[in-house]
Amino acid sequence: MPHLYNTALLIGAALSAIAALLHIWVIAAGPRGYRLCGAGDRFIKAAEAGKKFPVVVTAGIALVLFIWALYALSGAGLIAPLPLLRPALFIITFIYLLRGVAGPFALRDTGRSQRFIVVSSLICLGFGLVHLLGMTQRWGALA
Repeated sequence: MPHLYNTALLIGAALSAIAALLHIWVIAAGPRGYRLCGAGDRFIKAAEAGKKFPVVVTAGIALVLFIWALYALSGAGLIAPLPLLRPALFIITFIYLLRGVAGPFALRDTGRSQRFIVVSSLICLGFGLVHLLGMTQRWGALA
């Protein structure tokens, strides 16, 4: 029996949603959350000082990740097609893959921990590969 929905894009949606929820948790946890997840010293010190920019940036990332999860759900066929579905999934996939491959070079000497750089880059690469698989499987059906 054929699958009704694209499994890879469903997994991609779940991964993006989990990443978004992790960012929300970091905000709720405050400086400890930023430190535990390997944020840069600037973010940690700003969070400790009660500054708003770490919260705004982290919430913005969470919002983008939630939107990406919706696009993956749409691409998987679980929800109605969203506007510009094909180019959006292409861009989302490209960004995940680019962050995964270029992250270790682009984030070097930015104050982020080496652990954060390596782990987050591998995670993004994995997310990108899952999206790439699902997108290629559904390319002809994407609006």
